[in-house]
Amino acid sequence: MNALLAENFRSRFGRGPLVTAHAPGRIEFIGNHTDYNGGTVLGASIDRRVQVAVAPRNDGRWRFASEAKPGFVEMTASAQPARRADAESWANYPLGVLSAFREFGLRTPGGLDFLAASDLPAGAGLSSSAALELASALAFLELSGQQAARDTVVKLCRHAENHFVGVPCGILDQGVSGFGKKDHLVFIDCAGPSFAAVPLPEGVRFWIFNTHVKHALVDGLYAARHRECMEAAEFLGVSLLAEIAPATLAAAQAGLPEIPFRRARHVVDEIARVNATVAALRAGDLDEVGRRLTASHRSSRDLFENSTPELDFLVDRLAGAENVYGARLTGGGFGGAVMAFTHAGYAAADAERVVEAYAEKFGNRPDVLPVRTADGAALD
Repeated sequence: MNALLAENFRSRFGRGPLVTAHAPGRIEFIGNHTDYNGGTVLGASIDRRVQVAVAPRNDGRWRFASEAKPGFVEMTASAQPARRADAESWANYPLGVLSAFREFGLRTPGGLDFLAASDLPAGAGLSSSAALELASALAFLELSGQQAARDTVVKLCRHAENHFVGVPCGILDQGVSGFGKKDHLVFIDCAGPSFAAVPLPEGVRFWIFNTHVKHALVDGLYAARHRECMEAAEFLGVSLLAEIAPATLAAAQAGLPEIPFRRARHVVDEIARVNATVAALRAGDLDEVGRRLTASHRSSRDLFENSTPELDFLVDRLAGAENVYGARLTGGGFGGAVMAFTHAGYAAADAERVVEAYAEKFGNRPDVLPVRTADGAALD
């Protein structure tokens, strides 16, 4: 059990926790917006994480606290909790998990105290929300003496985000946080879904450049892209865009409105890029992997239109740099962060030169976060 987390729990609640759990953030390696379209995606769980601690209460009350927030979010325990708003909205992630228990045939825990802590930067596209969901689910299951298969936990957490939080995400974030493995990528065929580990070659590194830029309408823009993809699938007569081959889409272009076609073209091409990247990794061709990553970003910028000038600048500076195989936005886009996939020879001084060029153009400095792969969500 994490000693600092337990100490902070005692400070908040006057007693120690019974259960602690953690879940990693994730990098979307390649597969931008392919997951909810039934496609394939590659991600990596990283060595930054969310931790939660819980203890039972005997009065039928739930109290939620976060080390990043003052006070408590408090309510009566319920199988159908109400969504919280404004400053309390962060609690919708564990509440959504609790709400989903019933949908998956699980018993909702009774009264409890809950504390969350994180060293994941919020808003950087590293999926702190999915990590909070996964860690919460494992802790709630253990607290209530229940078990569930890992793929069930992942699906439950996605259900929480879709139906309680209200974000129409696919299963990438929860799947990578749940099935992560050190020194591997997680390959997800989202149509199943099915999960597999893809080994990473030795001597590669990940660098995250967090712009802190976030479009004010990011949630609405994500939902809009989801809707546009569903409209494109309907035009094409399929349930999901993953069912369309590139040649079939090209033949149908003349009959599609421009926006649905552009969204579909990005998704269909991106699925092909994911599969080609897996093949290149297995062949040890890291230069080809890098080309696919950078091509993914260009497609996100030009066809899916979910990039920003700040993200584009970083990718342009990184993609041609020594010891950098490739770079792309990571996560939903509309701000956030860029991932650089590099040789071990890429160093902090190299990253600082990129930061200085960015600061000269935009007037502020992105945060730089070197990360390694890590194992997936677990009890402590």
